[in-house]
Amino acid sequence: MNALSIDTAARKSWMGLLARTAPARLAELMPDLPPHAVLRGPEVGAVMVRGRVGGTGQPFNLGEMTVTRCSVRLEDGAVGHAHVQGRDKAHALRAALVDALMQTSEAAVLEARILAPLRSAEIAARSLRATKAAATKVEFFTLVRGEDK
Repeated sequence: MNALSIDTAARKSWMGLLARTAPARLAELMPDLPPHAVLRGPEVGAVMVRGRVGGTGQPFNLGEMTVTRCSVRLEDGAVGHAHVQGRDKAHALRAALVDALMQTSEAAVLEARILAPLRSAEIAARSLRATKAAATKVEFFTLVRGEDK
């Protein structure tokens, strides 16, 4: 599979999923690392997180967040990149390797073995969080008074 034939939206989706995944879970699903060359070793840095007033208003700097980035090349030439939250260098390396492998003929196997379980766990966690939030929802109502008729 050529890097130019990769769907950008699909790549963005799996890279985001890998970045949000707990490092221990990714290590559990991918204990063995394929042969690779490190183009940019895992580096810890910071990025500015921006927010918007009301979600759509004027942007503002919320604060800095620690991230780790990494770039690798597989033996067949596929290049993978990753940016993950925190300081876990092994997490960044594994995420970059999955990104590279998803650009090869191994994509279907990785989708079933690594990405599908991660996606299912993320959906379940979001659903549980939404259920807990819904349980705290307060309904307000107004009574109609006689003089309002």
